[in-house]
Amino acid sequence: MANQTRMEKLKIKAYAKINLALDVIDRRADGYHEIEMILQSIDLYDQIQFTPASSLSLEITGYRLPLDDRNIILRTARKLQAETGFNGGARIWLRKRIPVGAGLGGGSADAAATLAGLNQLWGLALSPATLEKIAVTLGADVPFCLRGGTVLARGIGEKLMDLPALPSVPVFLAKPPFNVSTAQIYKNLTLSAVTRHPEVTRVAALIQQGAYQKIPEHWGNLLEEVTLKLYPELKKEMDWISGHGLPVRMSGSGPTLFIFGVNDDRAAAALATVEARLRRRGWWTYHGLLQARGLEVVEEEKRGNANGKRTLSSN
Repeated sequence: MANQTRMEKLKIKAYAKINLALDVIDRRADGYHEIEMILQSIDLYDQIQFTPASSLSLEITGYRLPLDDRNIILRTARKLQAETGFNGGARIWLRKRIPVGAGLGGGSADAAATLAGLNQLWGLALSPATLEKIAVTLGADVPFCLRGGTVLARGIGEKLMDLPALPSVPVFLAKPPFNVSTAQIYKNLTLSAVTRHPEVTRVAALIQQGAYQKIPEHWGNLLEEVTLKLYPELKKEMDWISGHGLPVRMSGSGPTLFIFGVNDDRAAAALATVEARLRRRGWWTYHGLLQARGLEVVEEEKRGNANGKRTLSSN
């Protein structure tokens, strides 16, 4: 039963993610892939505002994106209407900051924020478990984005196990001036040819032990080989970064690369050299920190009363 108290306005930060480890176990008969991965929120975010309306509408600043049902935000809102029978609407405004087609989960973060935000705006009172069941039908990373933090995900993304939160370790992101289609990468993945899988369980154990500094010694991303083969210029830059002694990995299906935990003068100098070269070549770069949450309310109005920032749980 829906809660009779509804929001008048809700503004949410939807945080991006990186993959500290990513393995693909099998391809299922329904076309989905069984995965095992460790997802980590970072402080790069999209901001989404929701206000009540008689119908659904979407406005976007920051990127040129579809404003119809090709956009995951509207697909998510319509999915929520279909699941609950709610016939009201919302005016949704997206300030897009997470690069599109980057492997950083921007679309998944926006879908998660839409589920959680409309659940509150419309007074639906759906439980976190119910929201996560809806989330997995929208994308493998969406259930994680509802939770955020540091999480081990299995199945098709719906089996989540919270891991101890990592400290606010620095993370450097670099995306080349092109996008990658996740569907294309999975299409070109030949699991029968894989001889070595990433040590996802080992990385999870290091996190549980508090030995996060050792993560780069064991991390891996099975999709990397596919993406780097399709985009040799990306492999060239990744190898060049590694040659500077920096621990570099690709997030998701790419093409964003990330460097994790630079915390001494020598590594910082190498990172500055890397960033200068990549920016000259038209790459987008970002200096950030690991984040302990997936969603955060930055403004809300309830019965005309404005409140400040707070963490938003999926319910």
